[in-house]
Amino acid sequence: MGVKIEIFRMMVYLSFPVTMFWISNQAEYFEEYIVKRKREIFPQNEQLNRKELEDFKERMRLRKEQRILKNMSVESEN
Repeated sequence: MGVKIEIFRMMVYLSFPVTMFWISNQAEYFEEYIVKRKREIFPQNEQLNRKELEDFKERMRLRKEQRILKNMSVESEN
């Protein structure tokens, strides 16, 4: 009787994590949540976001150029 209980306990100990791992890796259970979350993080209006990013990059480039020119003018004065 003791061996049967131990075998049952071992099966429960091994089957629970395996089952949980299997369930958590089933895409159809989480697909709706994942797609919804992805759309929240990365909205669909790609053109507006791209334009904002390009504007930001241009502003940063202009700042860097102005800083470099300023440093060059200070160095040339010395």
